[in-house]
Amino acid sequence: MDVLLLSRLQFALTTAFHYLYPPLSIGLGLLLVLNEGMWLWTKKPLYHQMARFWTKVFALTFALGVATGIVLEFEFGTNWATYSRYVGDVFGSPLAAEGVFAFFLESGFLAVLLFGWDKVGPKLHFLATCMVALGAHFSAIWIIVANSWMQTPAGYHIVGEGLAARAEITSFWAMVFNPSSVDRLTHTVIGAWQAGAWLMVGVGAWYLLKRVHREFALASVKLGLAVAAVSALLSLGTGHASAAGVARNQPAKLAAFEGQYETTARAPLYLFGWVDEKNETTHGVAIPGMLSMLVHGSADAVVPGLNDPAVKPDGRPPVNLSFQFYHIMIAVGGALIGLAAWAAWALWRGKLEDSRLLLWLLTFSALGPQIANQAGWFAAEIGRQPWIVYRLLRTSDALSKVVQANQVLASIVMFGVVYTLLFGVFLFLLKSKIQHGPDEADLKPTGRWALGAAQGGAK
Repeated sequence: MDVLLLSRLQFALTTAFHYLYPPLSIGLGLLLVLNEGMWLWTKKPLYHQMARFWTKVFALTFALGVATGIVLEFEFGTNWATYSRYVGDVFGSPLAAEGVFAFFLESGFLAVLLFGWDKVGPKLHFLATCMVALGAHFSAIWIIVANSWMQTPAGYHIVGEGLAARAEITSFWAMVFNPSSVDRLTHTVIGAWQAGAWLMVGVGAWYLLKRVHREFALASVKLGLAVAAVSALLSLGTGHASAAGVARNQPAKLAAFEGQYETTARAPLYLFGWVDEKNETTHGVAIPGMLSMLVHGSADAVVPGLNDPAVKPDGRPPVNLSFQFYHIMIAVGGALIGLAAWAAWALWRGKLEDSRLLLWLLTFSALGPQIANQAGWFAAEIGRQPWIVYRLLRTSDALSKVVQANQVLASIVMFGVVYTLLFGVFLFLLKSKIQHGPDEADLKPTGRWALGAAQGGAK
């Protein structure tokens, strides 16, 4: 088989598996801060119990995220050594910053978060929780900056010639605030908030279905749903901003997202469909003029297609794959907004526990953000092809020169076995923690936490 295809498949599989866990860590980190903050404010034992339970789930996702993320860094030096040599001076800077400013901050306070419940005071523990959550967000910042630079490179110049040529940073902050970094960062972080929030909602809904831990379950659903609903609505704004940025900076990607081959005014926005790449046609249900309206503010605006002379030199990405992943992301996001509205209405009317259909939908809602996040990442990366760094380095030119196809194939098989086992362990441990449920003993804080509860009372 082709070494390029296998190397791309290897990186896609390992990254997709890794990307299951950091969004959960980021989202749960925010929810832990809210949980513990509510405990300090109200002194209600329920919030202490919630904080301790969800900390255990956070620890599991954090551990898997770290273990699976290390693999990706090695792949840059094995399969993609030419890429690393050519842009390593630029790409390595945000990765180094992620290690210094994010990972050390997060891991430095992690022990206090996990094991300091009865050993430090509530305020110090809350500080540790905030620092861990902040570290998780900092990690997202630097990783997204690195990836966004690949999408819209800025703040660099090329030195040397031929095989000795390489990219060097001319402005660190221009590299950090490249044209797509802020839009992509906000959209990604909000997606991570949804991942954590809908997991909390799903577990709470499952307890309500089983008629166990009712008070804990209702509190989890309410808190998770509040974050999920706000995040789902915010994702509309960040998604629009990101799509408008793609229209400005990567017109071929936007054209692939919408299956648009010809440059046209009143460009349609497809709700769903299928792209016939052989005949260069797109079939589906579309709203005329809506794409022009969304990206340019006017239904009569012209949107370049894949056959436009200004777009063609960039190369054409796999159109149908880009189209499908992009629309899966949008469809799932819209479904989560509708589900959040239904659940909020049911809570307000006091009817949440009366609808088993709604509770079952909420239980499985934890899968929604994962599907949307994965689909969005696949759309962004496939839509950039054939470039690994847009208009600077093609993917086919970034491969290591000595890696053979059989070596990559063997590693894919190995990763498949190991990651299947890891995922099985993750599901087993997560299921065990959920089935065990919150500890009743956590309703009675001990040590300095008990003193804080006694002094503060319940509001």
